[in-house]
Amino acid sequence: MPEPVPVASSSSSKFPDDEGIDYSDIEAKYEIPYEDGFDSVLVIDNIPIVDAAKKDRLVTAIHKRFAQKGCPVKEGGLHVCWDDSAGKSKGYIFAEFASRDEATHALATMNGFPFDAKHTFAINWFTDIEKFVNLNETYVEPKIPEFKPKEHLRWWLGDPQGRDQFLTYRQDDVAIHWHSKTTSDVVVERRNWTDLFTAWSPLGTYLASIHRPGIKLWGGESWSDLGRFAHPLVKLIDFSPNENYLVTWSQEAIVLGTPGSQFTEEDEGNNLAVWDVKTGRLLRTFPAVPEALPTADGAPAQKKTMPWPAMKWSPDDRYAARVTVGQQISVYELPGMGLLGKKSHKVDGVMDFEWCPLGDKDHDDAAKEKAKKGGAAKEKESVMAYWTPEISNQPARVTLLGFPSRTVLRVKNLFNVSDCKLHWQNQGDYLCVKVDRHTKTKKSIFCNLEIFRLREKDFPVEVIELKDTVTDFAWEPKGERFAIVTSSDPNLGNVGPGITIKTEVVFYQLDRAGKGDFRLLKTLNNKTSNTIRWSPKGRHVVLVTVGSSSKFDLEFWDLDFLSDDRKDATSRAAANKEDWGTGVQLLATTEHYGVTDIEWDPSGRFVATSASAWRHSLENGYYIWDFRGQELQKHILDRFKQFLWRPRPRTLLSKEQQKAIRKNLKEYSRVFDEEDAAEESSASKELVAHRKRLVDEWNAWRARIKSEVASSGASKKGKEKEEEVREEIEEWIEEVLEETIEVLES
Repeated sequence: MPEPVPVASSSSSKFPDDEGIDYSDIEAKYEIPYEDGFDSVLVIDNIPIVDAAKKDRLVTAIHKRFAQKGCPVKEGGLHVCWDDSAGKSKGYIFAEFASRDEATHALATMNGFPFDAKHTFAINWFTDIEKFVNLNETYVEPKIPEFKPKEHLRWWLGDPQGRDQFLTYRQDDVAIHWHSKTTSDVVVERRNWTDLFTAWSPLGTYLASIHRPGIKLWGGESWSDLGRFAHPLVKLIDFSPNENYLVTWSQEAIVLGTPGSQFTEEDEGNNLAVWDVKTGRLLRTFPAVPEALPTADGAPAQKKTMPWPAMKWSPDDRYAARVTVGQQISVYELPGMGLLGKKSHKVDGVMDFEWCPLGDKDHDDAAKEKAKKGGAAKEKESVMAYWTPEISNQPARVTLLGFPSRTVLRVKNLFNVSDCKLHWQNQGDYLCVKVDRHTKTKKSIFCNLEIFRLREKDFPVEVIELKDTVTDFAWEPKGERFAIVTSSDPNLGNVGPGITIKTEVVFYQLDRAGKGDFRLLKTLNNKTSNTIRWSPKGRHVVLVTVGSSSKFDLEFWDLDFLSDDRKDATSRAAANKEDWGTGVQLLATTEHYGVTDIEWDPSGRFVATSASAWRHSLENGYYIWDFRGQELQKHILDRFKQFLWRPRPRTLLSKEQQKAIRKNLKEYSRVFDEEDAAEESSASKELVAHRKRLVDEWNAWRARIKSEVASSGASKKGKEKEEEVREEIEEWIEEVLEETIEVLES
């Protein structure tokens, strides 16, 4: 404490002398802060002119837009310039930020941002006003910067050899390879490229890596950073079919205050986020699982597990939809993510839904219509299928619904239903509803296949009745066949260690020459296969046993073995009933110990099987096979986690060009065979050169060791001679001291 100051003795002095008193604490407490200048102030022009009634709404909207883009304005930092005479704003506003760095980020991000349909932000520094006022009006020709072309995001499609790429994730290393028959050249390899897993976008343009702060997208020949999406602790991601949008999900609810985050108070507590891939803008957030309705007896509804993908996209990226089980389907229109028609589609008891995909025919028709009209083609109505279980006295139903008109296209009633699964053919020609049905006593389960034909009038439905349980279903891509795995094994629902489920694999094909229905093509009995993987080009299929501790079989099948042309084979088999199914041929049977994943490459020529360390730790790694089941590559890698082929977009060739290629396929095949032979020869030469280099290194090492031994032996030679002179020799002499003979009587 300061020392006391003596008071003057004069009676005329009423106040003490303040010399020597420390006032620093009081000055610091009541100090008036000075302005730091205008370095963190921006002028936002071209905003709506509003009256006093809408002033607060305008300020709130601008605050929200800046916060969504990750550049929040300082609290109370928006100052609307007002025209008192007119009682309206002047069309521009001052925005103050916490620092110059944040203001710089806001200028770069929000300048040119469309606030609404009629207003686009034009932003400048406040300190630039004086510069613009005193601007020299003398024209100076600007220097044109040197043009630097951007990397093509689909550069890998221009590979002269037409090779595909694949990704491997082992330990902490992610590598991308060029695939060849015998070798795999590494394109790029990076350590700690991801924290959790990786994923390709549906057309192969982007590679997504998952990190603790959020998602990163990579692409181009240099694999540069193309975008970041701040969603802390994200666990799952999903792209829209045309790569325009991205969905992220985190188990942890959204919390405000994360650096660089676009989340606002409206997003707090949600788990699901929808993003625009090209702009990086957050479109909307949702809770992870919609709240379900209470049951009919008034009891609270049981908590549902979250289905994934949580948002399901229409094939043209126009709509995204999610289901509230038992209540409604909510369809959102892109890019605004507003509810279509401002209301959800109410469906009592709805369980699941799927969008109908667009086929090659739909794309070709749209291209022809666009060329004919010379502009944008009329958008085709999207089709959705959903099912509802039996409620009260109402039967279960499968409904086809058109969007955006919400027109009911077809309804099929079902009875004694336990569960349904919706399977669309990838061309959108057929929908198969796998119906698990129970007997009246509900003690046994059997299956029906309800097949809807989308290309025919009134959408007729064909029913295939099966006695056994169907455990797997798969349509042939771009074809009119499907395969199912059935089983009547009593251990089917109680699988334990060492138990292998016996199955049957059944193929069906559309019989166009007969009644036009789906006929049994082939049945494969006494199998253990439980997984079906069709080639993306159709015709070939791999049957795999996954999840067993004792069986790891791979079976490679050709369904058109007797002909190279699928249509010829179908017509010939249909002409003679005895030949029906004779084209189904087993090409090879092999094994991959511990197999967990199977994936065809985009060309349909190669299959990769992998054993992931995420499932078990026994012989992790991957194999690559050709479509005939011949092993091409084998890699046993410790802590191997993931193998992914890079997808390819739809071909740009017309049908005529594709037919011409098929017609001259033998000529192209000859060229490819020569390239494959040259590659194998090159690989053999490299192997021979490598072995020769190892032998030369061995011979050089031996020569060096011999010379060292010879030089060290000369110095020791003299010492060895001295040791020979001093050498003592010992001899052992045997001497008989006494000899005794004894005679033994018998």
